[in-house]
Amino acid sequence: MAKRDYYEVLGVNKSASADQIKSAYRKLAVKYHPDKNKGDKSAEEKFKEASEAYHVLSNSERKQNYDNFGHAAFENGGGGRGGFGNFDFSNHFSDIFEDFFGEGFGGSRRSRRTNNRGSDLRYDLSISLEEAFAGKKQDIKFSTSEKCDTCSGSGSKPGHQPGACSMCGGHGQVRSSQGFFTVQQTCPQCAGAGEEITNPCSGCNGQGKKQASKRLSVTIPKGVDDGTRIRLSGKGEAGSRGGSNGDLYLFINVHSHELFKRSDENLFFECPVSIADAALGTSIEIPTIDGGKAKIKIPAGTQTGKQFRLKGKGMPYMRGNDFGDLYVQVNTEIPISLNKEQKELLEKFREIENERSNPSIRKFFQKAKGFWKN
Repeated sequence: MAKRDYYEVLGVNKSASADQIKSAYRKLAVKYHPDKNKGDKSAEEKFKEASEAYHVLSNSERKQNYDNFGHAAFENGGGGRGGFGNFDFSNHFSDIFEDFFGEGFGGSRRSRRTNNRGSDLRYDLSISLEEAFAGKKQDIKFSTSEKCDTCSGSGSKPGHQPGACSMCGGHGQVRSSQGFFTVQQTCPQCAGAGEEITNPCSGCNGQGKKQASKRLSVTIPKGVDDGTRIRLSGKGEAGSRGGSNGDLYLFINVHSHELFKRSDENLFFECPVSIADAALGTSIEIPTIDGGKAKIKIPAGTQTGKQFRLKGKGMPYMRGNDFGDLYVQVNTEIPISLNKEQKELLEKFREIENERSNPSIRKFFQKAKGFWKN
C-alpha cells in the first residue's frame, strides 16, 4: 500500500506553521492513542502513521527534505509504514510528549542534543542511452555550504571554544515548576545543544559553514535507467558547528533514443523490410547499442510484426555482468509511387497467386462466409 502524503495524514497544508503542525498531531494522538482504543488495530495504525508524519514535519531539515524529495528522501534508513524500518518509535513518542507536556508525562531524563547534520542536496543529471550503456564519469558543479576553513567548522573564533549555555548551564534542557509538577523542556536559547558561541568566527558568523561553489567528479554506473537515484553519502551541505554533512542525490534522466526503446534491461526497435525480402527471405545488418552491427536472417515468408531476439545485445544489469536482449521487429513496407513496370509485374503476380500463398487471407474469408451464411 502506498504511503499517504504526510500533510494529508495530519490534515494540514504545506504552509502550516510549526504550531499548527503540532496542534494537528496532538488531536490525532489523543484520538487514536492505543490506551483509548485497546485492541483496535486500525486506530493503532493511524496513531503510528500520524506519529511518523509528525516526526518528519516537526523538524525543519527533515521537512525541507520531504518537501524536496517526498518519501524518497527517507528510503535509506528512514521510517516506513508497517514496522517503521529503523524508526525508533518508542524514543520518538517520548520526545513528542516531552515537547507537549514535559518530563512529567512519560518523558525520559536523557539529555536531548540538537541535530546539526547538513541538508541533503539534489542534482538532476541527463545522459544519453549510449552513456547509460557504457557508464561515464562526469564533473558536476553546484552551490552548497562547506565547513568554514577559518574555524574548521566549530563556529568559534580560532583559539576559542564554545561556552556552556548561560540559560541551561550546558544541560540542553531547562526545568520549570507548574503547580505540583516540574516540567523539563528543551532549552530555547541553545536549542538543546547545551553550548553557545561566545566568540563567533568572523569567517562564518558562528555557523561553522559558509556558501561555496563545489565541483565534484561523479561516476555513473553502467546500466542506469531513467529515474535512477544515486546517493553520494556525505557530499551534501556541511553541518552546523561540526555536525555531519548531508547527502547528495543524483537523479538520472536518460534521453529517449531515435532507434532503440528500452524496457528494463531489454532493447527494442522496428526494422522495415520490403515485400520482396519478406517473401523471398534475406539477411540484413542491424545496429546494436554498443555502436556495432549484428546480422539477422529473415526467413522466406516472414510476416510483418515478427520479432527476432538477439541474446545479450541489450543493456547491462547494474548489479552483475549479465546483459539484457535486443528484440528486432520486422515490419513489411508496402511500396508506393510504383512505376509502370512494377505495376505490370504486380498485376501478373496477382493473376497467378493462389490461396496456398496467402493462408491467413483464405482463413479470414472462410470465416466471413460462415458469418454471412448464419
